[in-house]
Amino acid sequence: MLNRTMLCLLMIVCLLLLGCGNRNYYLGRTYMEKGQYDQAISQFTEAIEMDPSSYEAYYSRGLVYSNMGRYDPAISDFTMAIEINSWNASAYKERAVAYALKGEHSRAISDFNTAIKIDPKNADAYYSRGTAYNYKGQYDRALSDFTKAIEINPGNALFHNDRGLVYAMKGRHDLAISDFTRAIEINPADALAFSLRGTTYRDKGRYDRAIVDYTRAVQIDAEFAEAYTGRATAHYKKGEHADAWRDVRKAQRLGAQIPPEFLKALREATGKAP
Repeated sequence: MLNRTMLCLLMIVCLLLLGCGNRNYYLGRTYMEKGQYDQAISQFTEAIEMDPSSYEAYYSRGLVYSNMGRYDPAISDFTMAIEINSWNASAYKERAVAYALKGEHSRAISDFNTAIKIDPKNADAYYSRGTAYNYKGQYDRALSDFTKAIEINPGNALFHNDRGLVYAMKGRHDLAISDFTRAIEINPADALAFSLRGTTYRDKGRYDRAIVDYTRAVQIDAEFAEAYTGRATAHYKKGEHADAWRDVRKAQRLGAQIPPEFLKALREATGKAP
């Protein structure tokens, strides 16, 4: 009888411990969603103390650390999550993102490779690996990954914007414009896509089209300093120096660093700043 009573007590204690761990985990998720990161970390840490084999608690705490820019502890937590469950692509992908944000792009690519091997339909993993290749200057590989991400998820404007940027860097302006246009179709309020398309039109010598796109970008986001700078360069190319200076001053008020060579050229064209 005593043994049976003790067994029941042990079962109750175990259930209570498990319940507390789960409670801490769900509280942590709530704090994380509210952006209350310190409280979230505290709850996830308690959940881990209750259940050291909790993949979800390590993974979620890693996400919080990553969101806080604390990439080393994030990587440590994602590594623990991987040790607990090595067949979940998410932990590899998030550890890769943390490596990439630290500038460790080769290690990031290795983790993205594993994430893609586990989940070949993970568009975000292809996109993020493409971004890492882009930083390493491996533009053809970046294009291949961005294209694969778009094939899986064609409705993501960011994927089109970043592929368009690579096309633009390679001088393939028409393909870049096509991608930026598609991004705008997906999200007509995408100020970045308008600005990027404006820059590509400017680089093609189509200054009127560039000005239209830059203008739309600043209509959407009046604080978009780079779009004012871009429009200033297009006005300068058209000989519209007063308009160029107006945009330069607006960009400077917003904190933009205007390229010195452009300022010099504009001053020489007008004699001095009006």
